[in-house]
Amino acid sequence: MTSAVSDRTSSARMPAEERRVLAGTLVGTSIEWYDFFIYAQAAGLVLAPLFLAPIAQESPGFAQVLSFATIGISFLFRPLGAIVAGHLGDKLGRKKMLVLTLIMMGLSTSLIGILPTYAAIGVAAPILLILLRIVQGFSAGGEWGGAALMAVEHAPSNRRGLFGAFPQIGVPVGMILATSTLWVLTSSMSPEAFLEWGWRIPFLLSIVLIAVGYVIRRAVDESPVFEDLRRRRKEASAPLSRLFRQNTKQVVLTAIIFIANNAAGYLLIAFFATYAVTTLGMERPPVLLATTLASFGWLIFTLWGGHLSDRFGRIRTFQIGYVALALWAVPMWFLIDTANILWYFVALFVMTFALGLSYGPQAALYAEMFPANVRYSGVSIGYALGAILGGAFAPMIAEALMNQFHAAWTIGVYIAVAAVISLIGVSLVKETKGVDLLT
Repeated sequence: MTSAVSDRTSSARMPAEERRVLAGTLVGTSIEWYDFFIYAQAAGLVLAPLFLAPIAQESPGFAQVLSFATIGISFLFRPLGAIVAGHLGDKLGRKKMLVLTLIMMGLSTSLIGILPTYAAIGVAAPILLILLRIVQGFSAGGEWGGAALMAVEHAPSNRRGLFGAFPQIGVPVGMILATSTLWVLTSSMSPEAFLEWGWRIPFLLSIVLIAVGYVIRRAVDESPVFEDLRRRRKEASAPLSRLFRQNTKQVVLTAIIFIANNAAGYLLIAFFATYAVTTLGMERPPVLLATTLASFGWLIFTLWGGHLSDRFGRIRTFQIGYVALALWAVPMWFLIDTANILWYFVALFVMTFALGLSYGPQAALYAEMFPANVRYSGVSIGYALGAILGGAFAPMIAEALMNQFHAAWTIGVYIAVAAVISLIGVSLVKETKGVDLLT
């Protein structure tokens, strides 16, 4: 049976509820990713000397690798968050999980802002830091799936790609917020003051953002697809068992498809600025500003990628993005290595074209790959596994490649290989555009 929920088409004027949904998914994911990116930036700039002081004194390079590794640790707990939030989201609804994951992420981020350093409490400092990172990873594991499904399941059938791109642009918006905040701070205080106390401010600002996001998300109605399922009593009694019994292939493919985008994205988030400042000797404020400006390209191309997928299909749009990423992954490093701020910006901005086209269609594609009663679990777990295989340790791998080969282009080879793997993965999926979301 075809439902009005899945078959309605766009009208000249977007209904108020659809505007609330887009605002709620965008604001929520932006805040979640602001929290995540603040940590990623801090890991590259200050966390090694503050929380790994003895190692940093003996081997700064190894301490930086370990600092980047703490980014990856939280990814290991994303599947657990995806399983819990996905199961409850398929049983109780998307909205409740969105509010819960937002609060968890905000609290853990704010607590990092008041965490004592190694100089104050010794080895307890890195242990507590890792525990809070685990909470961040757990909440992030359940966040994306709920936001993506709220947007796609509220969308007219011919605009799912565009609607699904709104929670996606929460990533570049969160990065813009994070890098611009750090740029203001590093430009307005001395490096010593920033290292001593200034780095805590972005983490503490998360409290304000969480309050705003909570109010907006509480005003959003439950997904119409979930409500229709509840009325028809089609909730699965054991969604997870059904998911892995019937949809293991889809889970594996969603993970593979995400590898390259997530790996390249986390280099943009956590590695490029650190490399430019510490290895190339570029000044930190202009590097952060250039990274912030390049993130606007990520935002624009992600929205465009969602729109293109509504016209030409999800698979074709993904393929264009991954071919572009594979071709640009190595050459961009020769621009970055000029240590010229303009070429640094160009290298990052061009890469955001590939990132946008391989990220904008993701929410719609993943939602359309799974049946409704296990959709939250399926998209969340696949996304979380892809994040582990892709971005979890990408900055650490990049740092290790630099330490081993002393040639930045080797990092480009790593990203190009990942792009080919993800290109193959998405090419194995049959086009999903226009499928009935209630089946």
